[in-house]
Amino acid sequence: MARRGDPPDGPAENGTGGQDDEYGSLVFDESFVRAARLQEFSAQERMGEHARAVRSLPGRAVRTGSRLAVALMVLIALAFGTAVFMGLRHPYETPVARRTEPLRMTLVPLAPRGAVPGGTPDALFAKSPAADHATGREGINPPHARRTEDFSESQVGAALATTTDYLVASSLDPDVLGGSTVRPVEALLDPDQMEQFERGLAAPYDDGQHAVTGWLVRFDPAQAVPDPQIRVRGTLRYAQTGSDTLEVVSDHTFTYALRPAGSGPPAEGGASLFTVRREMSFRFDREDLRLHRLEVRSSYLQAGPQSCPADTSGALRPLLAGERAASRGPAGTDPYATGRPVAALCGTLAVSSAPARTPASPPHPQGPPSPPLRATPPSRP
Repeated sequence: MARRGDPPDGPAENGTGGQDDEYGSLVFDESFVRAARLQEFSAQERMGEHARAVRSLPGRAVRTGSRLAVALMVLIALAFGTAVFMGLRHPYETPVARRTEPLRMTLVPLAPRGAVPGGTPDALFAKSPAADHATGREGINPPHARRTEDFSESQVGAALATTTDYLVASSLDPDVLGGSTVRPVEALLDPDQMEQFERGLAAPYDDGQHAVTGWLVRFDPAQAVPDPQIRVRGTLRYAQTGSDTLEVVSDHTFTYALRPAGSGPPAEGGASLFTVRREMSFRFDREDLRLHRLEVRSSYLQAGPQSCPADTSGALRPLLAGERAASRGPAGTDPYATGRPVAALCGTLAVSSAPARTPASPPHPQGPPSPPLRATPPSRP
């Protein structure tokens, strides 16, 4: 007879239904039951006609959600690690923060030794050292750009192009020369120099840092009007001065034909020549190169004919045809660097840190030398 707990058909022949079989003493604890993927419905739950015998438990879904969360965290970690790695492998070094130095400027008025010659612009140019100089922008010829240790050829070219644009805007633009605007110059300046530039515009002063004419060439429109045909000659040189900085040095002579304000076209006669020699040093960091702007480090200007007492901080004060200088100082330098003492050196507007200059020697850009600089200076008349 079958014992209680035996299968309906009686005990198995092999005796597995007995108490001594290998499963007879097996007990399923509560944690094992909860971990099961399937669970049998109760008798009441199976009373429905089409009820299923078992149902799935949520344990697998929970485990699947956990795996997805872990996988997402791994992907985020990989993305962050890749970003850090690419940042460390970037081809350009992170620019080192530096303080922009104020522009140092020196203005040297040159007084004539006699009356200023007059005539038509063509006749005056033909007899002057500027006779064979190019006209306008054609006289500003940057050297061929070559890569440096840390700057590409295109970056060097960008520095030379920005310098050329600055010289054109500050020395050749008719509206800038006449004092009606400064926007073409202002747009090319590093923002860190804007405060100094604007203070000079608001209150020009001959302290070596706040003269408008240290930044640009300007004439008083009530006194003189320049002819648009301006003769130009000079050089541009460049050098890398740090792993993140380029320096460009310019040395150009600009010769203007001026006529008195309200006197009619200069072809009628009465014009006179006015010479401005500008030696400037510009510095570029990588942000300047990208944004087409520059930092003006130093400006050395010789301009004449002018009278020594003239205040040239706000605008140049040229002596026009037939006029003489009110006073003269010791013999000065020729702006064309011919060595002839045809002008007199008046007062200077230099900061205390500016290097001393001897009247008999052509001036050189302020600041440290820039080795090795490329460009062959043009022959001077």
